[in-house]
Amino acid sequence: MISTFKLINKFMKEQQIIIGIDVSKLTLDACVWDGQAFHSRRIDNSLKSIASLLKQLQKKFKDHPINIAIENTGYYNWPFYEAVKLLQANVYVLNPLHLHKSLGMVRGKNDQLDAQRIAKYLMLHIHDLKPTVLSRTQIRHLQALVAQRKRLMDIRTKLMVPAKELQLLGNKTITEQVMKSTKQAVKSIDAQIAVVEKQIDSLIASDEDMQQQFRYITSVQGVGKVLAWAMIIKTNEFKSINNPRKLACFAGVVPFEYSSGTSIHRRPKVSYMADKTLKKLLHLAAMRAIQLNGDMRNYYLRKVEEGKNKMSALNAVRNKIVARICSCVNNNKFYVPDLNLS
Repeated sequence: MISTFKLINKFMKEQQIIIGIDVSKLTLDACVWDGQAFHSRRIDNSLKSIASLLKQLQKKFKDHPINIAIENTGYYNWPFYEAVKLLQANVYVLNPLHLHKSLGMVRGKNDQLDAQRIAKYLMLHIHDLKPTVLSRTQIRHLQALVAQRKRLMDIRTKLMVPAKELQLLGNKTITEQVMKSTKQAVKSIDAQIAVVEKQIDSLIASDEDMQQQFRYITSVQGVGKVLAWAMIIKTNEFKSINNPRKLACFAGVVPFEYSSGTSIHRRPKVSYMADKTLKKLLHLAAMRAIQLNGDMRNYYLRKVEEGKNKMSALNAVRNKIVARICSCVNNNKFYVPDLNLS
């Protein structure tokens, strides 16, 4: 492990500016390594305040490369993403889980200290990291709309399941009252879901790049609009991830070996550290694909006949779907079924 002292000397020689940013709902803590010392500053988490800070940094360090690391905190990062467009800098958006596991055993926590830890993490790993391709504003709008639709769908499910279970009570009056109330609420939610879906369709239709990717993705058998939305968002229009193997790993559909020495040998299995939403949608797409007449169904049946476990065969179909989506988008073409799929 390289010591902090050696890291500091390294960046003094390279004259690189390192900035670690910790984001919360209301404030943003920045820790700047200027080549001699760490300097911390807290500002409001607003576009105006962040833009002002970044302009000051650009002016002060105009002759030095600027590298900024920020933890991915979802919506709270959006003002920063808009403001950083004004700054010529390398931006690294870090996975919170990856960051926290890399810190090892630490004591104490506050926003200022977290910002410094993020800056030191970047100093240590900068040569192994690639700058993040920040998503366009349109993609963030799509993300917000899809998230709203999911919240409405979750509420709908939470209303319907308990209402159906009340039938087990045997009290017809109470059951009818609850079901009537639930149906009214669900009807209202369904109307709101329809509005959000129409807004999503309009947003995609208004953006040529998104519309074309959407059409390529949905041309793959079994893939519906919800999975297509998720693919566009999760891969940042396939700018952040366009390799099928990496995308399959991200979605948790690639089995990994688990062995050590001569005593630990477990069968390969998918990682729990996966994007659960994408994994679920891929599973639904695979289930649909094997029910339709086509190459995916033929491939699944062939694997089962060869003695493969049905879940393993289904997971193989999920991998095929990911590979075909990437192929269509990367090559700008629609999917053509291959009846000889192997």
